[in-house]
Amino acid sequence: MDGQQKENPFGGRIIMHVDMNAFFASVEQQRDPNLRGKPVAVVGSSKRTIVTTCSYEARAFGVKTGMALWEAKRCCPDLILVVGRNREYTHISSLIMQLMHDFTPLVETFSVDEAFLDISGSLTLFGTPENIAHQLKARIRERFGLTCSIGIAPNKLLAKLASDMQKPDGLTFIPLDQVAPVMDRTPIRDMCGIGKKTEKALTMLGIRTCGDLGRFPVKLLRQKFGIVGEALHRMGLGMDDSPVVPTDESDQVKSVGHSMTLEHDLEKREEILRYLLQLAEMVGRRMRRYGVTGKTVCLSVRYADFYTNFSRQLTLPRYTNLSADIYHGAVTLLDSVQLAQPVRLLGVKLSNLRHQDEQLSLFEGERKKAHLAKAMDEVNSRFGEFSVTFGTLLADDAKKGSFVISPAWRPEGIRKVDVE
Repeated sequence: MDGQQKENPFGGRIIMHVDMNAFFASVEQQRDPNLRGKPVAVVGSSKRTIVTTCSYEARAFGVKTGMALWEAKRCCPDLILVVGRNREYTHISSLIMQLMHDFTPLVETFSVDEAFLDISGSLTLFGTPENIAHQLKARIRERFGLTCSIGIAPNKLLAKLASDMQKPDGLTFIPLDQVAPVMDRTPIRDMCGIGKKTEKALTMLGIRTCGDLGRFPVKLLRQKFGIVGEALHRMGLGMDDSPVVPTDESDQVKSVGHSMTLEHDLEKREEILRYLLQLAEMVGRRMRRYGVTGKTVCLSVRYADFYTNFSRQLTLPRYTNLSADIYHGAVTLLDSVQLAQPVRLLGVKLSNLRHQDEQLSLFEGERKKAHLAKAMDEVNSRFGEFSVTFGTLLADDAKKGSFVISPAWRPEGIRKVDVE
């Protein structure tokens, strides 16, 4: 133990954040040598898609994730569009996560291309933190032909910040005596957890760097932001006590949802309802697979202008995971608003979750619905999504929308979303 402590530069936790570089685009460039060194954008399969991610060659022209294709093409006329292969990306991601477990059992999947590792107990086996990072980078490159950027720090907040400092293929180490200087020169927008609205509010207080945030009176932060003010103060000081939580030990999921960007703008109610039913079935099936029920339905809508969106939520009279109940809740929410524009994106989510018991309902009608849902799930699990579905969906080609991998994706458990 004494030897380990001497090699531990922090005397406590050593956290590593691994961020795969332009992951989807890099997978495509590795698969097709003709794409290497060229500006590539990975997009969805529908006509109404956006840039999911892009290569560093494309980023040099100003192409960014989330851009509409016309905007991306304006930035880079020679941009090469590649339809994403989501199943391949999640498969490779799972293999990379497995590889990380060779170095420590404490691996927390942060997204499809990011993970946190607690390597505090790995030094006696693999040497210094930098040595572990170099070994991991080498294995990923040798096996997959991909690069990653790694940040090493005394906590998750700083490790993620560090991994963003040198891209691509970087390695950044933040020692304890450099935390304050790093905070002083880091803009608040670069800190994970500070969005545009919070950045604007902080800037109006004269706070522009994390160092400014750490020195700002915490009392005034509480007055402005409530309980969040205390968290912002700690972030400004580079403090974070949250542990690395392995996927199988992570906190229970708070919501389950799906969304899709539509191939064309929708105005007719019956067309919108068809997509809501499809989304409700996707949500319900995941809920039933993991024995979870929920009570609050949320509907999200984005209009055709791409920028305007809204969400509404409704609490149901009882907990459920039946697609029909989720659908009827979403329809009620839709009918509660007057749509101002044609609809570009739809999302359905069920929250206020709990794990259901195995006891069937006392009411025969409810038991029949549960048995029917279970039978449909078994067929679809064996033969593929929507092999058996509601008659309403048969009137339309399946999945006329663009699906992207959710940031909440996990390689296992309820957060593992089936992707095409």
